[in-house]
Amino acid sequence: MPDRLYAVGDIHGQLGELERALALIEADGGAEAPIVFLGDLVDRGPDSRGVMDRLIDGIDAGRPWTVVKGNHDEMFERFLTMNTLDHHRILSGVNWFAERLGGRETLLSYGVDIDALPTPEAILAAARDAVPAGHLHFLQTLPAWHRAGDLLFVHAGIRPGVPWERQDPEDFLWIREPFLSHEGAFPWLVVHGHTPGERPERHHNRINLDGGAGYGRPLVPAVFEGDEVWLLEASGRVGF
Repeated sequence: MPDRLYAVGDIHGQLGELERALALIEADGGAEAPIVFLGDLVDRGPDSRGVMDRLIDGIDAGRPWTVVKGNHDEMFERFLTMNTLDHHRILSGVNWFAERLGGRETLLSYGVDIDALPTPEAILAAARDAVPAGHLHFLQTLPAWHRAGDLLFVHAGIRPGVPWERQDPEDFLWIREPFLSHEGAFPWLVVHGHTPGERPERHHNRINLDGGAGYGRPLVPAVFEGDEVWLLEASGRVGF
C-alpha cells in the first residue's frame, strides 16, 4: 500500500465536482498522488462524457489512478453491448432511462437525445455511433474491486460472512443489505460508495464516500495515511 492513498466516491457525471476534488488532492499530495475512484462515473449529472474523458486521459498520461466499476457504469455498458435497460437488482423495476437512474442524461452528454429519436432501435444505433470505442473498452475492463494493504475499495460492498473466494461479483456493484447493517468486522476496512448520504460516513468496519454528488452535493475525497483517514475540504484535512 502506498504511504498515502486517496479515494473519490460516486461522481455521477459531475465533471466540475471531479475537477474540484482533483485540485484538493493535488494540493494535499501532489500531481502524482495515487487515487482510487469508487465507480458510478456516469448518470444523473450533466457531463458523464466529460468525466469519462478526464479519467481516461489521466490514466493514459500515466497518473496512478485506479477506477473500480459501479452499477451505473455497468448499466451504461449493458445498454451499449446488450441493448438492455433493465437489471434484476433494481428492485423498483424502473429502467436505465428513468429519471431517478439518469441514463438519458448520460446519452445526452454524448449528443444523443432519446426524446428526439423515433424508436428504441434508433436510440441504440445513435448511442453506439456517439460513444467512442475507447469509452466502451474502459467500461468493459474496469475491475470490480481494488485492495491496498488493509483497505478494500469496492463500489457497493461485500456480503458478510462469505469467504472471499465465494463472494458474488455482482454484490460488489449492487449490494446494500446485509452489508450496510453488519456490525461485525470485515477482513479489511471496506471503502465504498453506492448508498448516498448527506456527506461521507465513517463506521468501524467501513467508510462510505458517496456523499450524494449525483444529487448536487459536493464530491468530498478522502486521504488514507498509515492507520489514519481524513476528508479533504477547501481548508485542508478534516477528521471524521
